[in-house]
Amino acid sequence: MTDHVANNLRKGNDSSAAWTRRGFLLSAAALAAVPVLLTADPAVAAAELPDFPSEVDLYRSAYRNWVGEITADGLWACAPTDAQQVVSVVNWAWQHGWRVRARGSSHGWSPLTIESGTASDAPVLLVDTAPHLTGLTLDSASAVRAGTGVTLEALLTYLEGHGLGLTASPAPGDLTLGGALAIDAHGTAVPANGEERTAGHTFGSLSNLVLSLTAVVWDSDTGAYVLRTCTRDEADCAALLTHLGRSLVTEVVLRVGANANLRCLSRTDIPATELFAAPGSGGRTFASFLDEAGRAEAIWFAFTEFPWLKVWSVAPTRPLTSRRVSSPYNYPFSDNVPTLVADLVGRILSDGAWYLAPVLGSAQLDVAALGLTATLSADIWGPSKNTLLYVRPTTLRETANGYAVLTGRAQVQRVVHEFTEFYRERLAAYAALGRFPVNGTVEIRVTGLDHPADAEHTDARAPLLSALRPSAEHPEWDTAVWLDVLTLPGTPYAEEFLRELEQFLFRSYDGTRVEWSKGWAYTEQSAWSDEEVLGTAIPGSFGESVWGQAAGTFDRLDPHGVFGNAFLDRLFG
Repeated sequence: MTDHVANNLRKGNDSSAAWTRRGFLLSAAALAAVPVLLTADPAVAAAELPDFPSEVDLYRSAYRNWVGEITADGLWACAPTDAQQVVSVVNWAWQHGWRVRARGSSHGWSPLTIESGTASDAPVLLVDTAPHLTGLTLDSASAVRAGTGVTLEALLTYLEGHGLGLTASPAPGDLTLGGALAIDAHGTAVPANGEERTAGHTFGSLSNLVLSLTAVVWDSDTGAYVLRTCTRDEADCAALLTHLGRSLVTEVVLRVGANANLRCLSRTDIPATELFAAPGSGGRTFASFLDEAGRAEAIWFAFTEFPWLKVWSVAPTRPLTSRRVSSPYNYPFSDNVPTLVADLVGRILSDGAWYLAPVLGSAQLDVAALGLTATLSADIWGPSKNTLLYVRPTTLRETANGYAVLTGRAQVQRVVHEFTEFYRERLAAYAALGRFPVNGTVEIRVTGLDHPADAEHTDARAPLLSALRPSAEHPEWDTAVWLDVLTLPGTPYAEEFLRELEQFLFRSYDGTRVEWSKGWAYTEQSAWSDEEVLGTAIPGSFGESVWGQAAGTFDRLDPHGVFGNAFLDRLFG
């Protein structure tokens, strides 16, 4: 631990600091807990939801997104036991003027499911997919049929048991498959120098692995909502592959391939000035690790100089220095908020001590560096799932923005350098004014794009609204640089700062698209509010024809607007 961190902690090591630490940890535990479900009084349910399908149990439930910024109390909810019950619920909602919102693990930031301030008496019904829509079967040696309520950890565990896996995956294992596909969830992976894509795999998003999906859609012949299965070559499927909550998908068939053993090396000894250096600088640059291994992630704590770099590489046999891991989540110092960090976060939140951001950044870096050594997790190896999944619900919860910059592989280092230089300069400028808008991390990942041929399905179409959709106007773009900035909710000047970063990206790179699950469209006061970004920049980033095709498909498959909310109504105009 640095003297600076130790001294600051000694100053706060009194009963007040202990109380704020307990308060913070209790709040974190509450967010990590499963929402309380209250069985409905049958008489009340019958009065408020008349003629609701009798075979589907109703209950009252709170909604909390990942960081607790979007909440709703006492909403009506249900957990259909199969897809036909889902159809019954949706038809009831249509007939009674209600809207249906599918809920998985609520692990997201943006208001795609529920808007902040949704009242308990709003005609909004949560449909929980995780309790029952969790079936898993192999359709063939290279395809898995999965219910959309299954978690990524359960899916990857099932695949591993059959010798199958994914090239990359989001880090949290609690995400439901349906939620991940709705927002084109991704990991971090591009081909290393000389590496070829193997059968059943993609360097793009999870949406790019879908072979077919079953969704609840309007059928004009019967005048009702029905189940319909779309295959990857159908135009409607292209919209539903990344539907942002404008549909409800109950089951998918995914292309999968042979599992691989991955080695994950972590290090905290490369300064940001070298890792994020200008192209051509030489040395240990981010792009050099991509060339070597293809899979890398940088986690750069605010106001520090040494990022936590993770580099994954395909390793069929265990390297001599690697520790074999047989389960995921191998960074306990990150999965559980350490006392050192909890003390600081508690003081920042309870006392408004935002000036402690540099101290918090140093503490988090110290914890990571020491934790990697203490837990022998700096060099781990095992089946892909065990190194790809590393975020639990108990980790420090922060708000996050997110963007994908589409570019050529040779330009990755330039994008990383220019963004980090702008971020560093603006952060220093704010700090000089006594403002500390970021107290979390910058996270950088790199992926390939959603090339439909990866699905190995004849005439497969690219997902219309995946941030990784290839651009017809720029065939030279073959790579996406994902850029996220995290900070504690409620941090003063955060929205103003994140707006500057967003405007920089849209101004500097034509290939900028938003990361659907996170924060974007910033005004100086709030996210998801800038009308120019919502109405012009986002549709333009896909092309007006593509955006219009997706919006038109959603309206045709759901003409009564059952699947949606006021924010999605604004987004799609």
